[in-house]
Amino acid sequence: MIRFEHVTKTLGGRDVLSDLSFEIQKGEIFTIVGPSGTGKSVTLKHMVRLLTPTRGSVWIENTEISAADGAELDRVRERFGYLFQGGALLGWMNVADNIALPLREKTRLSESEIGARVAEALRMVGLEDDGDKLPSEISGGMQKRAGLARAIVRRPEIVLYDEPTSGLDPVTARTIDALIRRLNEDLGITSVVVTHDLQGALLSADRIAMLTGGRFVEVSEPKAFVTTEQPDVRGFLDAQFISRKGLVGMEETP
Repeated sequence: MIRFEHVTKTLGGRDVLSDLSFEIQKGEIFTIVGPSGTGKSVTLKHMVRLLTPTRGSVWIENTEISAADGAELDRVRERFGYLFQGGALLGWMNVADNIALPLREKTRLSESEIGARVAEALRMVGLEDDGDKLPSEISGGMQKRAGLARAIVRRPEIVLYDEPTSGLDPVTARTIDALIRRLNEDLGITSVVVTHDLQGALLSADRIAMLTGGRFVEVSEPKAFVTTEQPDVRGFLDAQFISRKGLVGMEETP
């Protein structure tokens, strides 16, 4: 569904992405992990053409988004929802109005239709009783859930997550991971997650890709990921105290 073909991105005289090629299948949760500064968010931004490759191409099914502009680019972007790292809620609007914002700006739905869509999105993320609160009146985890409700309220085909558990305590982080998995299944969407949180990736992803040096050094299912001998992956796993047996909740690998 999303395809990178030999993508190189040069920023500040340095190749942040280097001849990167991969494909994300429709309906999967594809999680990109790696140390800071390795190009994870840069990769994500190419998918909606917030950045354009220096060389190579990015495809959303049969459309080359890296070459699209005008109405064609708008049509492709309509297929995406985006959860920003900090939630990006507007502090002077209550939660419901934050979620309604893309519907009011980008659609011709009536206020009653918008209200129904917002109520549905709030219910999906467990905030049905919190729509009238300001962002400052809810916790960080609830703000992330509100941001996620806004990302799905237009019923996108693809949702991009930029560090969805950043700044959250471990219990809340696992709640967000479970929510990403449930929404992916319930809505039939494709999810692309950029994260430092390898524990969350192992519990929620269908495939995990380790990015370092501008390229993927490992792309595999979680159980295979924790048993690989690839040295960069092993170092990343060891730094988060994850053994070859994985995490509680994963099936043990013989």
